[in-house]
Amino acid sequence: MAEAFHCGARITDLFVTVPARTRHHDLVAAIAAAGIPVQVVSGEVMDDLAQTVTPQGLLAVCGFVDVPLAEVAQRAMTAPRDKPALIALLANVRDPGNAGTVLRTADAAGAHAVVFADASVDPYNGKCVRASAGSLFHLPVVAGARLDDVVVTLREAGLRIVAADGRAGRSLDDPGVQARLAGPTAWMFGNEAWGLPPELVALADEPVAVPIYGRAESLNLAAAAAVCLYASARVQRVRE
Repeated sequence: MAEAFHCGARITDLFVTVPARTRHHDLVAAIAAAGIPVQVVSGEVMDDLAQTVTPQGLLAVCGFVDVPLAEVAQRAMTAPRDKPALIALLANVRDPGNAGTVLRTADAAGAHAVVFADASVDPYNGKCVRASAGSLFHLPVVAGARLDDVVVTLREAGLRIVAADGRAGRSLDDPGVQARLAGPTAWMFGNEAWGLPPELVALADEPVAVPIYGRAESLNLAAAAAVCLYASARVQRVRE
């Protein structure tokens, strides 16, 4: 909440319970001093508003923070040579917990943006917002984009599109793959249950598989995204 207030997330209202107002007195006072209405509500009302089992007693109403795809592309084109663009592209990722965790991971890995494409979950879904742990407010997010348009736009901006596909013949450990990750990259991640279908993989410049060394059949989407994004971040920083 404090991060959201200080990062200009356009809070329009704050709802707070009496115990939470006592615990977070300085924060509530700062928001009220900024001219933002503060409403004191009962615990029962907070339970209904927050739609979670154990609400923290503070709930802010904020304006949308997503940005146009063109803005992300422009930022990618103007990224400095020593910090090339890194973008997470979600294609038909429908589980809000997974999507929010990927958003949080992309933020931690130093990515420049996250794009929610095609039938992906709404980034403003309550569970997705909570799973992002504040990262929704930290980096540009594109919502509701068409995957075809995203691929064309990002490629024109100089990014290489890499599909995370467990069926790919090339592994993330491949030295050639590692070398290519040093440049501007958009990682495409698919649905938790069925991954990326062939027609979406075909849109990418290269499909890459996360190696499985043990007996597990696959990785959870969020875990695979963490491996891929950090692989890019590490290679980019080694080059730097």
